[in-house]
Amino acid sequence: MEPSLAHSVPPGEEGAGRVYKLVLLGSSDVGKSSVTLRYVKDEFRESIPTTGCAFFTQRVCLQNRTLQFEIWDTAGQERYHSVCHLYYRGANAALLVYDISRKETFLRAQLWLQELEKCFPHGELVIALIGNKSDLQEERQVSREDGQSFADTKQLFFMETSARTGAGVQEAFEAVACELLILEHQTEDRTRRRDTGVNIEGTCVPHLGRNCCNT
Repeated sequence: MEPSLAHSVPPGEEGAGRVYKLVLLGSSDVGKSSVTLRYVKDEFRESIPTTGCAFFTQRVCLQNRTLQFEIWDTAGQERYHSVCHLYYRGANAALLVYDISRKETFLRAQLWLQELEKCFPHGELVIALIGNKSDLQEERQVSREDGQSFADTKQLFFMETSARTGAGVQEAFEAVACELLILEHQTEDRTRRRDTGVNIEGTCVPHLGRNCCNT
């Protein structure tokens, strides 16, 4: 499933499709709002302070399907931390955003991951680690290798982006869309296998052609 197969759908041109809730988490001033604005409107603003949470919607066409993203952009200030769980409750995907020029924001993204792991069973939530401000190469404090290594260890999708130039932003959201569809297919497959393979007493359905219920 290739990210390049996805594209944004202008309002009114396609049906809404299935709705997926995406939440952006990260420290203040890492560019969560700028990344979101670049993706939704292809615009850039230097500073977009968020109070509590900002909400955006975007539709994406992927492999002949239309998905609708509900994007929740949370405030990074510490005073909002205690209520952030209200925003990522029921989420389908989370983007953990850090600033490559500020190492402390990379460490903070790791703490956000720990919180998500407490709230969501493994494999239930698509999680992406996003190193933003990739245009600030001379100020870099977190190498691409460190970001990729941590993501690999935790089985996260990883990408570096620049909300200023737009580099990687569209691709990051498209990759998340692909991962959401993969997770959906896996969930449907498990449900189908359970419903067709085992009856309510836990005995095998004859058409499977094998005896898995030993007596």
